[in-house]
Amino acid sequence: MEVSDQPSEHQFLKQKHIQYVIEQDSHKSYEYWLSEHLRMNGLYWGVTALATMDVLEANLPRGKVEEYVMSCWDSASGAFGAFPKHDGHILSTLSALQILLIYDVAMPTLDSEKRSQLTQFIVGLQQDDGSFQGDRFGEIDTRFSYTALSSLSILGELTPEIADPAIAFIMQCQNFDGSFGLVPGSESHAAQVFTCIGSLAICDLLHLLKDDTKLSNWLSERQVLPSGGFNGRPEKLPDVCYSWWVLSSLAIFGKKHWVDLPMLEKFILACQDGSDGGISDRPDNQTDIYHTCFGIAGLSLIDHRRYGFKEIDPVYCMPSETTQHFTKWKRVS
Repeated sequence: MEVSDQPSEHQFLKQKHIQYVIEQDSHKSYEYWLSEHLRMNGLYWGVTALATMDVLEANLPRGKVEEYVMSCWDSASGAFGAFPKHDGHILSTLSALQILLIYDVAMPTLDSEKRSQLTQFIVGLQQDDGSFQGDRFGEIDTRFSYTALSSLSILGELTPEIADPAIAFIMQCQNFDGSFGLVPGSESHAAQVFTCIGSLAICDLLHLLKDDTKLSNWLSERQVLPSGGFNGRPEKLPDVCYSWWVLSSLAIFGKKHWVDLPMLEKFILACQDGSDGGISDRPDNQTDIYHTCFGIAGLSLIDHRRYGFKEIDPVYCMPSETTQHFTKWKRVS
């Protein structure tokens, strides 16, 4: 069934979403200036949404985007900040690398000196227990482990000396229910599952799970009926962003069919703003670029062909054709 043939209330509002994304920077509200620390992430979310819909360069020209990304280079840390003159951080660094890679300018733009500085910055964030800080201030989170490993993978600088202790730390974050938390002993959370499973996949160590059945069952139980959406933890409301965090993890295991995909699709489409475009966390709530990105990414995982989308890589959260631009790390026995 083509998207145009769906019932009107279940149509994907592509043109409205395109306009919503490209107009993000024109909304200079009070909230806009409070979110400087998320600006590079926000640009990545918008770029990924457009790239997944296969409408990127007609709407966000690469020259302008590349100029902004490079304006956020923090020479003091040798990494990317979220906004010009911000300190470098691992989260904004990965977003910058992803943006440059999606536009196919990562390698030409980043000379050998910057690549070396980036590598030193990331490796310098790893702690004795294998975990990663987000920056020099010391917060530890499995998000940062994934972000560091993904960044090093993109740069071609991932080594067993970095990967092995990183994965040892991640495996300490697995709980009795098969799921993962942000540090050892923390509550299981679907977003942390993605960061941990994604890290294992990047490091070619998924086999360490031995049996993913318990975890896949836990992920499948995140579907909240009758809405069809996923939640991040038991007894919580469904949220569009988990269309990515949960379904990508199941996709890595080859188990997307363990959930009701038509119901999930219906939930995502119900969260669209029919007037102004964009996707919200739940129906009739305020839209934002974060949920717009991961709603579209979720639809790509469900059925990219029917929507005319590009296939998305469930490990790297970029179009699969983009992740073919670099050599993914394979462990040598």
